[in-house]
Amino acid sequence: MRANNLKRSGLLLFAVMIFAGAAERAAAQAPVKSVPSGQPLKVLGIVNTRSADSFTFTSLDGADRYVVLISNATSVKSNTKGVFRGGKEYGASYLLRGLRVEVEGMGNETGELVAHTIRFNETDLRTAQSLESRVDPVEQQTIKAQGTADTALAEANRANNRINGLDEFDPVKTVSVPFATGSSTIGPAGRKTIDDAARWTKSQNTKGWMVAVVGFADSTGNTAANKTLSTKRANAVIGYLVSKHGLALTRLVMPFGAGVDQPAATNDTATGRALNRRVEIRLMVNKGIAGD
Repeated sequence: MRANNLKRSGLLLFAVMIFAGAAERAAAQAPVKSVPSGQPLKVLGIVNTRSADSFTFTSLDGADRYVVLISNATSVKSNTKGVFRGGKEYGASYLLRGLRVEVEGMGNETGELVAHTIRFNETDLRTAQSLESRVDPVEQQTIKAQGTADTALAEANRANNRINGLDEFDPVKTVSVPFATGSSTIGPAGRKTIDDAARWTKSQNTKGWMVAVVGFADSTGNTAANKTLSTKRANAVIGYLVSKHGLALTRLVMPFGAGVDQPAATNDTATGRALNRRVEIRLMVNKGIAGD
C-alpha cells in the first residue's frame, strides 16, 4: 500500500512539474496584455510570479499574460462543488506559483487587472502544497530503493521552488521565535523577539518584501504530531504579526509546518531541542527590487 501511494505521489509530482514548466515557457513567450480601464474581465490561467500585492498569470492557451493586483478586499476562495463554484475562504498567501486560478476583476488606469474574486480548485492547491512537504525518514529509505527516485525527488524539490516563487526573492533576515515543549503558545521571550523585529522593520525600506513563516519542532513525540504542532506554531506567529503589528496578509507566503525537518541543532541534548522548537520568520525581498 505504501509503495503504491509513493508511486502515485511520484507521478503526481512529475505531472505538476510538467504543468509548471509549461506555464513558465508560456509566460516567457506571452506579452503582458493591458486591460482597458473600467473593463470587466474573467479569465482562467496559471500563476507565474508573485510579489507582495500582485502576481502575473498566463491564460491557459498561453496567448495572454496579465498583471493582477490583489488586496485585503480581494475574495480568495476554493471551489468544492463544480469547476469554480462554492468553496471556502483562503488568504492571498495561498496563491502559489503554478496554481491554476480563475480571476474576475476590472482593468485600472495602468492596464492591470484589479482582482475582485480569485477562485481555484482545491485539488490543484493540494498538489502544490504536497511539494512543500518533506518525505519522512522511512519514506526516504523506500524512495532510495526505487532506483531513479532520487532524481525524481531532486526534480520535485526544484519544482517546489518554482511553484512557490521563492527563487525570485533574496533573503533579508531570519528571526527565530522560541516555543516551549509541546506548546504552540507564544511566550514572553517569543513576543519580545517578534516585537523587536517589527520595530527594526519600521526603519527599513520594505518595498517588495514578502514574509515566509515556517514552524518547527524537536524530536519529542511522533512525526505526525510534530507536523501538526509546527503548523500551529506558524499560525500562532502569523496571528500575532497580523493582530499586533498589522502585517498585511498579501505579504505572506503560505505558512508551513516542517515538523522535525531541518533541525537547527542536535536533538540529543536539552539545549539542542530548545533551539529546534521554533518558528522562523523569513523576510525576503523581490530580486528585481533588490537589484534596483
